[in-house]
Amino acid sequence: MKSKIVTIVLISITLLAGCQQVTKRDTGTVVGGVAGGILGNQIGSGSGRTVAIIAGTLVGAFIGSSIGQQMDDNDHYRAQRALETSRTNQSTSWRNPDSGYDYTVTPTRTYETPTSGPCRDYSTEAVIGGEREIIYGTACRQSDGTWRATN
Repeated sequence: MKSKIVTIVLISITLLAGCQQVTKRDTGTVVGGVAGGILGNQIGSGSGRTVAIIAGTLVGAFIGSSIGQQMDDNDHYRAQRALETSRTNQSTSWRNPDSGYDYTVTPTRTYETPTSGPCRDYSTEAVIGGEREIIYGTACRQSDGTWRATN
């Protein structure tokens, strides 16, 4: 569960990187807390659900803060660029020479929505500290050209 939260936070931070006033650590903390709370809600039941949500939120916020601080502008740029330019089912991979982390973003479906405009389903593989995780998500292009995760 912990590694899945890390990956969710990692990708969410990458796709939300367009916000200049908020630090990467702040964004990671918020996204991690939300992702952890959602996972805690799915795991817990009955009176244990509240405990699972609180624990998930705290763990997610801590992990998100750490990952958010570790990602650099190059990683953000490359993830955005992959969503903008890669064909459906064409992977874009890179290794961050400073962190040693490996990333692969693969758009899996492209479509238009009346309210959001162009959107893409994608998968992202991240290898951080030898741990490999794959997550799936959807991002839509914003009016400023950046991609924002919608889930």
